[in-house]
Amino acid sequence: MWIITAHSKNNIKMFEFDTEKEAKEAFGRIQGYKILTNVIYFNDYCFVDS
Repeated sequence: MWIITAHSKNNIKMFEFDTEKEAKEAFGRIQGYKILTNVIYFNDYCFVDS
């Protein structure tokens, strides 16, 4: 999951994306100070080594 946190004068908005490509495309369109974060859940079985 990818999260963009955007800060403006009196607001903080968070946008959630499934793919890095979607997040990076939206990142350029969002106004204000912004942070792009990749969230990894370690309890997701796709990330666990057997």
